[in-house]
Amino acid sequence: MPEQDVTAGQLLLAEYESVKSEQRARIGFRDNLLYVTLAVVAAVIAATAQAKQPSMLLALPPVCVVLGWTYLVNDEKISAIGLYVRDDLGPRLAALAAPGAGFTTFGWEAYHRGDTRRRSRKAIQTVIDLTAFCAVPLAALTVYWSNGDVRGLLVWLSALEALAVAGLASQVVRYARAA
Repeated sequence: MPEQDVTAGQLLLAEYESVKSEQRARIGFRDNLLYVTLAVVAAVIAATAQAKQPSMLLALPPVCVVLGWTYLVNDEKISAIGLYVRDDLGPRLAALAAPGAGFTTFGWEAYHRGDTRRRSRKAIQTVIDLTAFCAVPLAALTVYWSNGDVRGLLVWLSALEALAVAGLASQVVRYARAA
C-alpha cells in the first residue's frame, strides 16, 4: 500500500473538526443542565410540600451549586474552543492556504460575536444563570430559615450552603464580565 503524506492543512482541518465536535457536545450538555436543574427544583419543592418538611429544601443548594458549577465550566470551555479556533487554529490554517494574503478562515467564529444584541443576550443569560443556580437555592434557604423549626446542625449546614451558593454567584458574575 503506498504511503500518503498528510499535509499540515489536513491536520489543522482534522483538529478543527475535533474541537468543533467537542464544542457541540459541550453545548448540548450545558443546555440540558438548565432543564435538569428545573426538574430537580420542581421535584424537591413538590416533595417538600407533600411531606410538609421545609428541611428537605436544604437539598436544593448543593444540587444547584454542583449543576451550576458544571454549567459554568462547560460554558467556559465552549468559549475557550471558540477563542482557540478564532485566534490560533484559523490564522494557522489561513497562513497555509494563502501565505501573506490576509485570508481569514472560520469567519463565523468572529462574525456572530459582532451582533449588536449580543451584549443584552449575555446580560439576560447571566440573570437566568443566577436565577436558576443561585436565587432559587437562596430562596429555598430563606423558606427554611423563616419556617421557625430551625435546628442546630441544620443551621450550620444551611449557612455553609449559603456560602457555597454565594461563591457560585460570584463566579457566574466574574465569568460573565470576562466574556
